[in-house]
Amino acid sequence: MALFTGVGVALVTLFSEDGDLQAKATADLAAQLADLGVRALLVNGTTGEAATLTPEERDEVVGAVRAAVPADVPVIAGTGAATGRRAAELTERAFGTGADAVLALSPPGVPDPRRYYDRVAASATGPVLAYHFPGASVPGIPVDLLPDLPVAGLKDSSGDAARLLHEHQLFAGDLWTGAASLLSLCGSIGAAGGLVAAANIAPEECAAAFAGDGAAQVRVAAVDRAASVDFPAGYKRATAARFGVSPAARVGG
Repeated sequence: MALFTGVGVALVTLFSEDGDLQAKATADLAAQLADLGVRALLVNGTTGEAATLTPEERDEVVGAVRAAVPADVPVIAGTGAATGRRAAELTERAFGTGADAVLALSPPGVPDPRRYYDRVAASATGPVLAYHFPGASVPGIPVDLLPDLPVAGLKDSSGDAARLLHEHQLFAGDLWTGAASLLSLCGSIGAAGGLVAAANIAPEECAAAFAGDGAAQVRVAAVDRAASVDFPAGYKRATAARFGVSPAARVGG
């Protein structure tokens, strides 16, 4: 069975205006989103400004969110790093602090990441998901290598519909899109779902898009376009407008 099906959120991490971590507020937001139908919480990811978090802060976010949401809503921790050794260390810590699964972004400058994922998987005590996002870490994961990776699933944030269809045909693991514009496509082909930043802002619309509502898909894509212009601050401002949370971002601050 898939870790989850439907729409999960690439959760923002909340900070005070001074840049201090607001772990409880982040967990409270996660609980609100779960109440609105979000089926998984991805913490310490790209949208969550993981690069600005200390290992201790990462642990605190994982623990706080896991304690705040129902047991049937998995908490996935981002653990990608520039080296397999570092990603393995983050993976071990994430499972130790309550994560149900980890998402490991492929390493930069590595055209064949099989050894990297082998090392991450060896340190894991639960499911490992691969993460293809060349916009954050070039070159990403070649499609033809996916069957060789010791992972249970893949998040693809490339936004490439043709690649998504190729992955669905070739890869036996679970497949989630990170692109809000492809939620309806994922639903129509029977992919597991999405892990999208737009679900911080419009979780109900994201779920409707995945379920096949074309008008909702158009609206979600518009929300996502507007929020992504100034990443991650745009998502944080839009989330603050919807839920009354802090809009402060560390990235760029």
